[in-house]
Amino acid sequence: MDMGNYSAVTEFFLVGLSQYPELQLSLFVLCLIMYLIILLGNSLLIIISILDSHLHTPMYFFLGNLSFLDICYTSSSIPQMLIIFKSEKKSISFIACALQMVVSLGLGSTECVLLAMMAYDRYVAICNPLRYSIIMSRVLCVHMAAWSWIIGCLTSLIQTVLAMVLPFCGNNVIDHITCEILALLKLVCSDITINVLIMIVTNIALLVIPVLLIFISYIFILFSILRINSAEGRKKAFSTCSAHLAVVILFYGSAIFMYMKPKSKDTKTSDELIGLSYGVITPMLNPLIYSLRNKEVKEATKKVLSKHLKVWKRQKT
Repeated sequence: MDMGNYSAVTEFFLVGLSQYPELQLSLFVLCLIMYLIILLGNSLLIIISILDSHLHTPMYFFLGNLSFLDICYTSSSIPQMLIIFKSEKKSISFIACALQMVVSLGLGSTECVLLAMMAYDRYVAICNPLRYSIIMSRVLCVHMAAWSWIIGCLTSLIQTVLAMVLPFCGNNVIDHITCEILALLKLVCSDITINVLIMIVTNIALLVIPVLLIFISYIFILFSILRINSAEGRKKAFSTCSAHLAVVILFYGSAIFMYMKPKSKDTKTSDELIGLSYGVITPMLNPLIYSLRNKEVKEATKKVLSKHLKVWKRQKT
């Protein structure tokens, strides 16, 4: 192919799920409702963990980071997705597409590392409870969270820059609902070997290794729980891990399906739907899972709401 005659791309067209025009309004309403739930649920978790001193622990520090991350992650893609569902043109500028990609990819990568850090926190809490406060110090927690963000953002920046500097040869129709890197690389008309190699290394570093570390952590956690004599003690120990384990299964299941399964030449509807699950449904379920499966969160929520209700009644009288 003659690379000297290609025209620069200034915008992209996101045509994912556009083959179902009768579903566009339903998808718009559904995604809008889920986005509002994401904002409300995750914001509530952050506020509760700040206001209730009993939740000033490493577990809720990481959970606050996860909630903030989910708010930013969905805000980078869902508003644009809603516009696309209602728009006839379904276009996004080159710069906006690059920004969406670097933010969503960076925050998704950060969540991969953060969930592994949270698994280590649960491992220390169950397997070394007497040394938990010493090992999981405030300084260590801040460093663990900071490195999660740094690693995720750096890998995203590298992949996005290497993808966006490639020639698209006028091909600007992305067969996806967002500026997703796998769908975008299909438009490139030059060699993408370097991009593929970097993506493979990134997938191993941010998907395979964290999953293995989480798996190993839970093996030790399971053995420790089984050694607890009382049934009540085993139930309490397991309940502290069940919410995190549910989130891990949801998040990594979607991510591995998206980025590690064999890809056909054309993006299928199943890929677009799993992308919708990965980008919208999982962030919506995270606060619900932690709220419904965690007694401390429910009690803290009741306490904070009761306290503010009393203040409101005093002001009214």
